[in-house]
Amino acid sequence: MSITPNDFRNGIIFEQDGKLIQVVEFQHVKPGKGPAFVRCKLRNLMTGALYEDKIRPNVKLEEVRVEKKVYDYLYSEGEDMVLMDKETYDQVHVPTEMLGKQAELLLENEELTVAMHGENPLSVEMPLTVVRQITFCEPGVKGDTATNATKAATVEGGATVQVPLFINEGERIRVNTADFKYVERAKD
Repeated sequence: MSITPNDFRNGIIFEQDGKLIQVVEFQHVKPGKGPAFVRCKLRNLMTGALYEDKIRPNVKLEEVRVEKKVYDYLYSEGEDMVLMDKETYDQVHVPTEMLGKQAELLLENEELTVAMHGENPLSVEMPLTVVRQITFCEPGVKGDTATNATKAATVEGGATVQVPLFINEGERIRVNTADFKYVERAKD
């Protein structure tokens, strides 16, 4: 479907010079002198690079439809994650680097949301929070509940999370996947 910059919305994806581009922010500008333009902050979905551009409002662009599907993480194979479509049971290989540091929190059978363009994965997202068991941390000290002091704890998958002093090895905690912060004790 053909669009112009006048049709932009945050998150819309279009094709330009063979690259998939996502609109992060945009602003229509009508200077007192000269033609109008749209100032955009754009993300190249293939490389992840952010850049700014000025596009004239009459430029024709091709909108791209991206489908988000939920997959189960099965296992790692070399530099790839093997994911299974929950509906069709088809398996796809996705580079682990698409998850970045979040891959340290990944466990088998974790649900991941994958943005697909045809057969090509564009991005992989973990849930906002995950529950993990602490595999190693220094023992908690009775009475260390009133301060905001924290200690390092290793959780399943190998990630290191800063937790309050009263948390002990073997406990299950909820971790924010965006910033690796302790949220709360998990209620099983």
